[in-house]
Amino acid sequence: MTEPIIDPDVASWHVRTSPNGELSSVADAREHSRTSNSEAYAHMNPALIPGSESNEQIPGPAGPLPVRILRPTPDSPAARPRPTVVYFHGGGWVVGDVDTHLGHARRICMQADAVVVSVEYRRAPEDPFPAAYEDAYAAAEWAFQHAAKLGGEPDSLVLAGDSAGGQLAASVAIGRRDAGRPVTAQLLLYPVTDVAGRYASPKVNDYYMSRRTTKVNFGLTLQGMADFAHHYVSDAESTDWRVSPLRAADLSGLAPAVVHTATLDILRTEGNFYADALRRAGVRVISREWPTLNHSYFGLGGVSAVADGAAGQAAEDLHELLAGGGTTEAPPERPLPLYP
Repeated sequence: MTEPIIDPDVASWHVRTSPNGELSSVADAREHSRTSNSEAYAHMNPALIPGSESNEQIPGPAGPLPVRILRPTPDSPAARPRPTVVYFHGGGWVVGDVDTHLGHARRICMQADAVVVSVEYRRAPEDPFPAAYEDAYAAAEWAFQHAAKLGGEPDSLVLAGDSAGGQLAASVAIGRRDAGRPVTAQLLLYPVTDVAGRYASPKVNDYYMSRRTTKVNFGLTLQGMADFAHHYVSDAESTDWRVSPLRAADLSGLAPAVVHTATLDILRTEGNFYADALRRAGVRVISREWPTLNHSYFGLGGVSAVADGAAGQAAEDLHELLAGGGTTEAPPERPLPLYP
């Protein structure tokens, strides 16, 4: 079997921007996230800059919660209602903020023609589990209540996120279903879905092929993911669906979902398994796996045509999902997992 080859433009980008070895401290990891993401969105197509962006603070469970609100065009009484997307940034619950993932939020805003509420939730290790989940849940409720005022469709809410942010979106969707306040759709980009064992358990890691076999030369590593998880959640809490949505007892009745994964990502298998588990529960899903991309490709549209196309497809899939698309049938080439 031929090993997949990373897109050369993405590889070149990582050669220029990746640190040598694992970063030694949380402060170093946060600084690297700021600099690399800032440079990446500086390369983005100017057409993806929204009509307006504003920083606000909303009520949160531990005090004011910063958000950035992005709109495709300046506010106008004649503007048609758009989907309201609450976006949770990636970064292993430890790094990242509304600035590092500005390019991600801008792309969703413009290509999905949506009002985007990008959330700066509390991060570990200062605020461990379930702080990020609680902030994410509060932000989703606020956006739902204020959708019409924001210019979005009333009574409609899309949850979106990449990596750990994808986990937050998936888990908040479960929490809102359980509270009788389901959301309209989910957009999950290479999401974390199973933190059981905190990426350090041989038994759990052996179950996910991509954790065992992905040859990671750039970007997220298994050790890096383990470091993030250990900062955020205890081993005893790691099976809680608020951090491991794949461990939820029941996935039925959840919002339809777009799930995108990357072949050269250690999180690939758990993301694919989550898409399959949703389908088995009767949830409509549109899923894709990008064979030449790795983790965090969504922010690299300005440096790679392949990443740009993959990121743009997310908005197209979201539009299709909102129009009733998706299927509850698993792809024939991927057998359903027998989850322990």
